[in-house]
Amino acid sequence: MTPEKVSIGDVSKLIGVKPYVIRYWEDEIPFIAPRKGVSGRREYSQRDIQALLRVKHLLYEQKYTIEGARRRIWAELQSPGADLKARIAEIRSDLLSVYARVQDRRKNE
Repeated sequence: MTPEKVSIGDVSKLIGVKPYVIRYWEDEIPFIAPRKGVSGRREYSQRDIQALLRVKHLLYEQKYTIEGARRRIWAELQSPGADLKARIAEIRSDLLSVYARVQDRRKNE
């Protein structure tokens, strides 16, 4: 698993939802749009993973509907504090990458 391009299976394990849920969120929330590789497989960037984690938090912990989560994220992206939130999300993403690497090493031991 590379830190730049991650498969849907790896993302599924990382965020704790099934791949079909991730595909549904992609359909419902337009700014989650992983690139497709040469073979046609989804390749998720850190930005995509951050967005998916935010959606999961809003849906599962804050009990938003999918429409409510979409509106909330759009509002956050347009707010004056978006730069600070982006920095926090970046740090969170870095921590998740380190966590994923530690888990991979534990599996290989």
